[in-house]
Amino acid sequence: MAESGDRPDGRIERGNRTRAAVLSRAVQIASTDGLAELSLGRLASEVGVSKSGIFTLFGSKQSLQLATIEAARAVFVEHVVGPAREAPDGLDRLHALCSLWLDYSRARVFAGGCFFSAVTAEFDSRTGPVRAAVVDSYAAWSRHVRSIAARAVDSGDMVEGTDVDQLEFELTSLLEMANTLSLLHGDDAVYERALVAVEDRLGRAASQPERRPWAHRAAARQR
Repeated sequence: MAESGDRPDGRIERGNRTRAAVLSRAVQIASTDGLAELSLGRLASEVGVSKSGIFTLFGSKQSLQLATIEAARAVFVEHVVGPAREAPDGLDRLHALCSLWLDYSRARVFAGGCFFSAVTAEFDSRTGPVRAAVVDSYAAWSRHVRSIAARAVDSGDMVEGTDVDQLEFELTSLLEMANTLSLLHGDDAVYERALVAVEDRLGRAASQPERRPWAHRAAARQR
């Protein structure tokens, strides 16, 4: 018979399941109503657990907000960053990253569109730890895009001297605008327009644009 210390603690397992359920709901609320609207009471009611139980897991509203941001980052990696790694590193991966981002927004993985676009608008003029976490999340995404672009330049996949900071700015701006306009007008056609613009920009940066996987679609659009 195993010692009691070798058996999983059922309370810990239940706590982990409750935490996951709370954060799963919290990211959806925050994407539509904002991180400021998260409350232990609201989540207790919507998830079906006690308010004291949620307080035990998170301790404060700020801790809940920070945990929600981390949970959203994990979801974003699962739907965008992770799958893009299946594409060859360099320009093809950069294209995959943008295409997957548009799919993630269009599919409403978060009910309010891109979680980070929503909370960035909410906290851009505030101060404190939650804003710092939002800034760090956005900065990590920007660095990731720039690092892939830089490797594409180094490998000769993109034209030598390409300004990767400018390229990152243009690409992420196109993605965020598609997200915003889709939410504002309820029109998913903006995602295709954004993809056309992304492919045009990447095509102009590519050292051999005719070999890129989107070249055939671009040629078809011109006919």
